[in-house]
Order: sequence, then structure tokens, then C-alpha cells
Amino acid sequence: MSASIDTAAAFGSPAPVLSYSPVVLPVPGRPVDLQVRVSAPATGSGLPVILLSHGHGASNNLSSLNGYAPIANLWAAAGFVVIQPTHLSSRTLSHQLGDTPGAPFFWRSRAQDMSHILDRLDQIENTVPQLAGRIDHDQIALAGHSLGGHTASLLLGARSTDPDTGEEVNLTEPRIRAGVLLAAPGRGGEVLNGWMADKVPFFHTTDFSTMATPTLVVVGDKDDSKHFTDAGPDWHTDPYRLAPAPKTLLTLYGAEHLLGGISGYDAEETTDENPDTVAALARLTAAYLHTHFQPDDHTWQTACQALTTGTDTAGRVESK
Repeated sequence: MSASIDTAAAFGSPAPVLSYSPVVLPVPGRPVDLQVRVSAPATGSGLPVILLSHGHGASNNLSSLNGYAPIANLWAAAGFVVIQPTHLSSRTLSHQLGDTPGAPFFWRSRAQDMSHILDRLDQIENTVPQLAGRIDHDQIALAGHSLGGHTASLLLGARSTDPDTGEEVNLTEPRIRAGVLLAAPGRGGEVLNGWMADKVPFFHTTDFSTMATPTLVVVGDKDDSKHFTDAGPDWHTDPYRLAPAPKTLLTLYGAEHLLGGISGYDAEETTDENPDTVAALARLTAAYLHTHFQPDDHTWQTACQALTTGTDTAGRVESK
């Protein structure tokens, strides 16, 4: 049984959060050790886990275990253990790995990082002070933002064709019970006609039809990724529309690609900085996962009702 997550209390009066980094995990064949940050509430047991895959933004440390504090801290305050790896694509490693096969995006390695973390979850739990015995190892969720959304899609069941070998790649991770895609890339093919499209050939063959894991897809209604496509903000809804049920789509009003500023406090590349949007995103995603892990609790249904009745004007939700 997972810990009860009182999201109203957590976000009304933030609960104390512990953050520990780096936890260093040597991985055979990986050119550098896998390092992770762990954030958790100071109290409570039976805590569910959110693995968080960072994006590929312009700043150095935002694309690493040191980024995403605005959302990671709120999730931890809501009762989750948040585990953030530094993927090989991080700009903090670019001076070491520029000529390494897979650079600069390391799309396959990024997904494998999450499986390595789950393989070593006992070690992580016993390394972080005051965390031993507090994690529910059966309650695992995965969140990813931007390029991290592509990473998460693959682990949740989407397929892709390796542009170097032509083989279909299946990186589905069955230990992950739920997903949260944050401004994730949409479909490939002819719709990818922006100036960045040729730089991400692994986007072109993404197939969401096999992404069966229950997932909340979060998009901003102003997230127009012209560098990839001229399809407009709707492109980011593809993981919802093209994947099988059960899926839920949360559209945040006025949000652009950083969804109000989830990747860092006062980050220059946040074009839509809005702490209220970040707080709403954290509240709603925590409610979704809370109810997914504890179906007898109706936190998510209550949150959806508030959106429907207009008492919460952060966005809108639809499900299938």
C-alpha cells in the first residue's frame, strides 16, 4: 500500500523535502558513471517513485541531475521519491563525450539509464540518508520533459527504428506502472519539417500505437515547436491521440515549452515563466499518479471536477 499523498496539504503548506546527490552508479560499458539526485519527503513510508528524465535545453546544469527543482521539489513534497539521472546527453558531459557513439542525444542510452536505476533501486534507497525502508518498489512512475518525453515514451511502450541500423527498437520497461509526458515530441514523418528535424532522425519513426502503459500527456496550448514542425501546439498531443487507452490529456492554458518554468528557477530560456502554472502542473500530475497508485482515493477525480466546473482555471482535461 502506497503512502497517502495529501496534495492539498503539500501544496498549501509545503512539506519538508530531503535532497541528496550524487548517488553514483557504475554501469559496465557506460563511458561515465551514472549519477542521480534523489529528492523525497522528510517523513512517510510506502513512498511511490517518479523517475524524471531531463530535456536537452540550452543551459548546462538544467539538463542534468541539478535541474528541474521547481517540479521535483513539489512532487517530493506531495509524497513521491523523485530520482533524476544525468543522461549522457547532458551539456555537463559534452566536453567528455563529444565524439562518443550516440552523441549528442544518446536517445537509446537515455532510456537504458532508467532501467539501470530500477535495477539498483535497493542500492539507491540504502545510500540516501533517512530513506532506507521507505520506498514502495512496486509503485514506479516515469516522467520526461521534451527530449525526456521521447525517452519516457519509449519506456512506456512506444517503438522507434534505429536510424543507424534500421532495426525496430523496443525499450519498454514493464516495472514502470504509469507515465507523465511533459511537452513530449509528437509523430514523425512528413510533419517533421522544421530546421531541427534532420538532427533528430530517431524522432521520425516513433510509433505510439504500442504505448500501452497508462499515461498522462501534458501539453501547453502555446507550445509551438517550429524548429521541429509547423503543425503547431497540437503536435505535442500526438502521444495521447495516437496511443491506445488508457490515456489522459492535460492542456495547460497559456503554457509554452517550459510549462511555466519546470526546468529551473528564473531560467533564461523559460519564455512563459509562471509559478502558478508550475504549481498547477505539480498538483494535477501528483493527483493523477496518486489515484493511479491508490484507486480508492479520488484525488484525481476531484481535481478534474475543479477543472470542469471552473474553480480551477489552469487548463482542461480529456481521457480515453
